[in-house]
Amino acid sequence: MKTLIFVLVIFGLIDLYIFKGLSSVISGHSENTRLWVNIVYWLISLICIGVLVYGLINRGNFRSSTTLSVIIGIFLTFFVPKLIFLAFHAMDDMVNLLSFGYSKLSSTDFSRRTFFTQIGMVAGSLMFGGMVYGILWGKFNFRVLREKIDSPRIPQAFDGLKIVQISDAHLGSFAGDLDPVQRAVQMINELDADLVVFTGDLVNVHASEAEPWIEVFSQIKAKYGKFSVFGNHDYADYGNFSSSEKSQSVTRLKEIHQLMGFRLLEDENVNITLDEQEITLIGVHNWGKGFHQVGNLQVARKNAPTDNFKILLSHDPTHFEHQVKGHTDIDLTLSGHTHGMQMGIEIPALNIKWSPVRFRYPRWAGLYEENGQRLYINRGFGVLAFPGRVGMAPEITLLTLGSLT
Repeated sequence: MKTLIFVLVIFGLIDLYIFKGLSSVISGHSENTRLWVNIVYWLISLICIGVLVYGLINRGNFRSSTTLSVIIGIFLTFFVPKLIFLAFHAMDDMVNLLSFGYSKLSSTDFSRRTFFTQIGMVAGSLMFGGMVYGILWGKFNFRVLREKIDSPRIPQAFDGLKIVQISDAHLGSFAGDLDPVQRAVQMINELDADLVVFTGDLVNVHASEAEPWIEVFSQIKAKYGKFSVFGNHDYADYGNFSSSEKSQSVTRLKEIHQLMGFRLLEDENVNITLDEQEITLIGVHNWGKGFHQVGNLQVARKNAPTDNFKILLSHDPTHFEHQVKGHTDIDLTLSGHTHGMQMGIEIPALNIKWSPVRFRYPRWAGLYEENGQRLYINRGFGVLAFPGRVGMAPEITLLTLGSLT
């Protein structure tokens, strides 16, 4: 109850401050216009706070992620643009405070400014539009990103081998909307992959979310096989389930991976052979800082040929940070998990790549290299919590191996 009261007080104060800024922007309009703006603002604010309170009170009772996703979507769609407006309005207040102090000291006239507040209104409106677009269309705007992985450890037989990576499907978030996912599967198949790898989080909460998608994902094709691992959401730990229900969900999800045509790697490795040459594919259960740490890399690497080029499938990129780089001979780690926070800005031509998730994960999307060991982080196929993507499109990755021998 104390937490709930604290949250209500904080958000109430935020709304009052934003309302002060909004009032300054519309002060020149008619009384009728101001009245309707005030009514709409407080109605939306009360609905958002009500939705937030409902989510906080019932957060431990959700057995499906759909309700929680709707709650988060409604709240963030309105609250994030208001925060942007708040930031600009605060700049105006700082300028006005300094101007007021200067006017008192110099005996000059003080005139209040709303320049930044008006910019904030525009910026907040644009953000609101972006979030609505992200919910309705952005989460289905699948894109293919390509990377070349060269190494003298890659055998000549594997030169030009195409690996398609997908990650974080979170199938429960698509709410049965088959057509966009079917189009994405077609995009995957058009890449003519030699290997397809899935790096975890097939579902949000429970294996039942993946049932309607078995036929669709079984259509994904790869010449030499499809391989997968579990992510932190695949253990049924995020819903109100008993131990037996969790166990049944995990067992069923393993069966679903198989029905979809994926070889689920559970702390194990497999050799891929072409023309009597090999590379090794290693897969682990989830291991992440602050999340599940059930994966056993030592067991997964057991009996892997020392000289082989090695690719690790590990859902959480913090695994690379803590157990892979500098500790193993693994050449390439493929991860997901971060989603690029489903929100950010990327303009490769201007070398711009930013998302708030970088404050949690220093390595959060794309290709990284340290002392010859590479990490690729997929931005995710689906969505979680916030039911959209803003400036961070869902990703299908095409990795092409290049032999330097």
